[in-house]
Amino acid sequence: MASALTDKLSRLVKEMRGQARITEANVQDMLREVRMALLEADVALPVVRDFIARVKEKALGQEVMGSLSPGQALVGIVNRELSHTMGEGISDINLAAQPPAVILMAGLQGAGKTTTTAKLAKHLIEKRKKKVLTVSGDVYRPAAIEQLRMVTQQAGAEWFPSTAEQKPVDIARAAIDYARKHFFDVLLVDTAGRLAIDEVLMREIKELHAVLNPVETLFVVDAMQGQDAINTARAFKEALPLTGIILTKLDGDSRGGAALSVRQITGAPIKFAGTSEKLDGLEVFDAERHAGRILGMGDIVALVEQVTAGVDVEAAQRLAAKVKSGAAFDLNDFLGQLQQMKQMGGLSSLLDKLPAQMAAKAGQVDMNKAEKDIKRKEGIIQSMTPLERRKPDLIKATRKRRIAAGAGVHVQEVNRLLNEFEQMQGMMKKMKGAGMMKMMKRMGGMKGMPKMPF
Repeated sequence: MASALTDKLSRLVKEMRGQARITEANVQDMLREVRMALLEADVALPVVRDFIARVKEKALGQEVMGSLSPGQALVGIVNRELSHTMGEGISDINLAAQPPAVILMAGLQGAGKTTTTAKLAKHLIEKRKKKVLTVSGDVYRPAAIEQLRMVTQQAGAEWFPSTAEQKPVDIARAAIDYARKHFFDVLLVDTAGRLAIDEVLMREIKELHAVLNPVETLFVVDAMQGQDAINTARAFKEALPLTGIILTKLDGDSRGGAALSVRQITGAPIKFAGTSEKLDGLEVFDAERHAGRILGMGDIVALVEQVTAGVDVEAAQRLAAKVKSGAAFDLNDFLGQLQQMKQMGGLSSLLDKLPAQMAAKAGQVDMNKAEKDIKRKEGIIQSMTPLERRKPDLIKATRKRRIAAGAGVHVQEVNRLLNEFEQMQGMMKKMKGAGMMKMMKRMGGMKGMPKMPF
C-alpha cells in the first residue's frame, strides 16, 4: 500500500502544480488514485468508501494556504484521514489492575502470536520495568509450548510450564495462582490458533477470557492477510471484548490493507506493530507516524529513536576521549564501530523509516550485501588474537592466512579489511579534538561502507 499510494500521490502533486485552488475536478482525480491504491492494498470496500467520503467532504472548497499547492494540500488531508482511520495518536497498553495484570493474546494460527507474546514481554520488561510471566494455552501444538519457552527465555521473562495433556482453563488458573504467589506484575497468555475460525476455538477462548478476566485482550493479526483479516477481525470482535490490536509482519511484502480495515471493523485501537522478526522488532503504534510512512514522508522520529537506542553512549565517549588523547585507534575500536551499526537494527530497517525520496536514493546501495559485509568484517576481526587486534602491524602473510582460514574467507578479504582499518586510523589521527559527528559523516564515504543520505 505504501509504495502504490506514495507513487500515485506524488504523481498527482506534480500534475496539479500551477493550479490555484482545490476544485471538484482535481479532488475527483485524486480520489480515483487513492481509491485504486487502497483497493489494490486489500483494504475492505466499506472502509474504502467511508475513507473516500471523508476525504471528499474535507477537501471540497478548501482554500490553499500559503505556499502549498493544491496537490500538497490534498496530500495533507489524506494524511490526516489515514491517521484518523488507524486511530488518533498512541493508544498505550493498560496495566491498571491488581497484579498480575493479565493480557490475553488472540488470533489465528500463523499470525505470529507466540513470537509477539515474547516481543511484548521484552517491551514490558525494558520500557515499563515490569516483572513478566508467560504461559501457553495452546495444547494442540506441543511445539508452540516449547517455542514460547525458548523465546520467553530470550526476552528475559519467566515461562510457566504447560503440557498438551492439560485443559487451557486449568493452565490459566495455575498460571494466575503462580503469578500472584511470586509477585509478577504481568501475565501474558498465548492462546491456541486455528488455520480458520471455528466454533471450538471461539468457545475455548471465551472460557479462557471468563477465567482470566484480562485487563487487555489483544487481537494479533498478520498485516499480509489482506481481505481475510476482515472476517477474522469480525469473528473475534463478536466473541471477545477486544481492547487492542497488534499488527505483525509490517516489514514483509505486505500490501498493508489490514492496518486500515481491522481498526475500523473492530473499533479497537492498534497498540503495537511488528516491524522485524527480532525480539526487539515491536513498536508502539503511532497512527500519525504510520500515516506518514504510508505517504512516503518517512518516520524520522522512529529513526532517531532506533539509532539512539542502538548507540552505546559510554562506548562512544570512551572512543572520543581515546582519540582526543592521541592513543592509537586499534582493531578492537574498529570492531566496536561495526557492532554499533548492527545494534541499530540493520541498515534496511533504518532505510524503512526514511522519507521516500531519501530512501530511493539510499536504495541504490544493496543493503543486504552491506549488512553481510559488516558481518564478514566482524568475523575476520574476531578470528584475530587479542594481541593482533591491539597491534595490527604484527599481521603479516602467515598470520593473514590463519585469520582468513578461521573466518572462512580469502586472504584478499583480510587485506581489504586491514586497508579500510588503516584509512580510518589515519582519519582518526587527523581528528584529535574534533566532534564524533564529523567522524560518522566521513565514515559514510569509506570504501566498503554504505553511504547513507542523512
